[in-house]
Amino acid sequence: QVQLVESGGGLVQAGGSLRLSCTASGRAFSVYAMGWFRQAPGKEREFVAGISWSGGNTYYADSVKGRFTISRDNAKNTVYLRMNSLKPEDTAVYYCAADKIPYRTYPPSAGIEYDYWGQGTQVTVSS
Repeated sequence: QVQLVESGGGLVQAGGSLRLSCTASGRAFSVYAMGWFRQAPGKEREFVAGISWSGGNTYYADSVKGRFTISRDNAKNTVYLRMNSLKPEDTAVYYCAADKIPYRTYPPSAGIEYDYWGQGTQVTVSS
């Protein structure tokens, strides 16, 4: 059974920073791309960032490009999302997810391409 556990969410003022972590267990973490998604109240879940299995390729939503950085440490089975210059519109529950297919060169942005999800961590940005 694959488990993904997120941490690092919280309340921060606009312009501040947070780093989210997601630790995986139950499957060979290092061969799967990982993604971060978020869902704000009343809105659909949206892709935030993805990273390939090797860490060599990353992909970001336009709304976070230049402010967020995704990274991974395969030795620790952990993927990170560093969020800088946070805005109130970044307020959401953030989820990490693991790709369905191993060794994908580029991380997918569609949620349907991910088969395991964490429980989510709340990020609230006050103005």
